[in-house]
Amino acid sequence: MLTIEKMKEYGADVDEGLARCMNMEDFYIKLVEKVLADNRLPLLEEQIGGGKLEEAFETAHALKGMYANLSLTPLTKPVSEITELLRSRTDTDYSALLAEAKTQFDRLCSICDYIIPKRRTDAACLASILN
Repeated sequence: MLTIEKMKEYGADVDEGLARCMNMEDFYIKLVEKVLADNRLPLLEEQIGGGKLEEAFETAHALKGMYANLSLTPLTKPVSEITELLRSRTDTDYSALLAEAKTQFDRLCSICDYIIPKRRTDAACLASILN
């Protein structure tokens, strides 16, 4: 079960995240659970690997906003760096930053006892986020 204490253990700036959620712990936890169910991180890796830097920028920017708004600091840092490199369409080796982002995502899932679901299609992923 996801708790505020587990989020602090992870390294999230819980006070800042809660402030953005009107100090409603249940609301904050629900939003973090949505992050856990989101699987755009593998999509980002595919887009970068396929040289689709414009699409990758859009995905990275959305992830950065989601992680930053919930103050998920360990995830925000590598995704922010990826976003800024993609903003300028920098053709570079993103593997270390992607690996760090995946490590932090997996760590968050582990701390929260969350089992990562099988990757869905882009449309299914978007629908699950919007619902």
